Amino acid sequence: MSQPERTEPWTIGAVVKWAADDFRARGIESPRLDAEVLLAHCLATSRTQLFIDMQKPLAAPELARFREMVRRRRNREPVAYLRGEREFFGRNFRVDARVLVPRPDTEALVEVALARTAHISLSMRALDLCTGSGCVAITLGRERPTARVIATDTSADALAVARENALRLGAYNVAFGQADLFEGIEGEFDVITANPPYIPSAEIATLAPDVALHEPRLALDGGTDGLVLVRRILEGAARRLAPGGTLAMEIGAGQADEVAQLFGQHGFVDVARARDYARIERVVHGIAPR
Repeated sequence: MSQPERTEPWTIGAVVKWAADDFRARGIESPRLDAEVLLAHCLATSRTQLFIDMQKPLAAPELARFREMVRRRRNREPVAYLRGEREFFGRNFRVDARVLVPRPDTEALVEVALARTAHISLSMRALDLCTGSGCVAITLGRERPTARVIATDTSADALAVARENALRLGAYNVAFGQADLFEGIEGEFDVITANPPYIPSAEIATLAPDVALHEPRLALDGGTDGLVLVRRILEGAARRLAPGGTLAMEIGAGQADEVAQLFGQHGFVDVARARDYARIERVVHGIAPR
């Protein structure tokens, strides 16, 4: 990839403008933000410092690193993968193409789990299904240091990322296992959380290229109607929950009515919904039948 010929030095300001214009022309959302975030990452500095140093010329190695970042972003590789991390619930999680990028939407799932178990905060037993990067399980473990948390995923690659995140973030009360949902899981839990794949198979190709082309399909594809894993979780959750235990699941936009009905059909009571930051009904949760 080449940049236009210039006689003046490539300053921080000039490089940011060039990259932002390039991204904008390619239909990339938030082109200026992406350019600033990626350059700050290349220079190991902050976006604030970029503004201060707008007239500072880039050295050749710095410019080369940034060119490579721009090339990869042109191919719609997610910014989180380029940076190698994404913030979730105030903590930075390592991420790459082995795991779904943690979203702010999923923080609603954590908030529900914490609220539903406030009365047993010192002794909470939690199970997190489809853990991916481990962002939900690790956050629960860090927010409740005396809790015991188990997290499962079918992907060995995803679990490698999750274990690394747990070590980095000091979540020593979280254990991970490769399993198909509840397979091999023993004991009862006060709360079960899950962020299963919930995108209907036919819709995956219509997602933003960042997602459709780069994020793991295993973490996206929820089957014909998007609810295949949701149904399987509901079929097995009640047997793994302690009396009065909570099941909380993240779901897709527009799925809340059907999922809430499924909760009722499986005997769950006190079924409720929680909205994400965009005010979309993102989590359905309920109490296990006694």
